[in-house]
Formats: sequence, structure tokens, C-alpha cells
Amino acid sequence: MTRCSNDFGPHQHPEKLIPHFLARLLSGGTVPLYGDGRYERDWLYVDDHVRAVELVRVSGRPGEVYNIGGGTPLSNLELTHRLLALCGAGPERIEHVEDRKGHDRRYAVDHGKITAELGYRPRTDFAAALAETAQWYERHADWWRPLLASA
Repeated sequence: MTRCSNDFGPHQHPEKLIPHFLARLLSGGTVPLYGDGRYERDWLYVDDHVRAVELVRVSGRPGEVYNIGGGTPLSNLELTHRLLALCGAGPERIEHVEDRKGHDRRYAVDHGKITAELGYRPRTDFAAALAETAQWYERHADWWRPLLASA
């Protein structure tokens, strides 16, 4: 069994934070940032996640639970500024919205066990993966626009 932190990458539905923000920015809109934006998330690129799941499938111990983390904790505000920069947008495109009730201040998993037992480590550079993801959404608006309209 595996548990992961927050995935991101190409083809992710625009209801999730990174593709949602990218879609809104690429459409000329604003991004809704909850509360003070200091909610921290650990980001895991999809290729690292797939590699880790395969590692558990092949080498994991039956009945064990392995957490898969990306090792890149960022506040939502920090992430938003990175996405703004990738889209050539400024901070005026941030729309501060009321916080959600029960919003987790931090969401991350400790991937020490899978590292110690199976040698897992995220390989993907976060900044490069985020830029690649932004480029994918920019090139594939025909894929995400209908999904965004129905979300």
C-alpha cells in the first residue's frame, strides 16, 4: 500500500491546484488563494510517484504501507508566485478568498521508510518539472478548457 503527498504534472484535471491555477492564468484570469496562503504542501512530480509505486510493487514488503513524498514543501503563496512567474503574470492576478473551514495548515508525508528500505528518492527537479507542466498546459488548452468549464 502507498500514500503520497500532492501530485502534479501533465494531464492532471484542472480541479487540482496547479492545473487550476495554470488554466486560470493562461486564460487571463485571477487565481483564488485561500486565506493567508501560508498553507504548506509537499509536491510530488508524477514521474517520481510512478517510479516509487513500481519500486514498492517490485521490492516492497507485503502488508506494509509506504509513504511517497516529493521533498518539496512550499506554501501555497510561494507556489502561486512561481506559477505567476512561469505565466508572465504579476501579483495583481492573485485573488485572496475566504479560507475553507478545516483547511489543513500542512499536508506532507514522511517518506523516510521507503527511502531507508527501498532506496527511494525523488529524482525530478521541482522547478524544471513545474516549468514543464506549465508548458504542457499552455500547449494543450484544447484538452483542459472543456474540463475547466465543467468543473
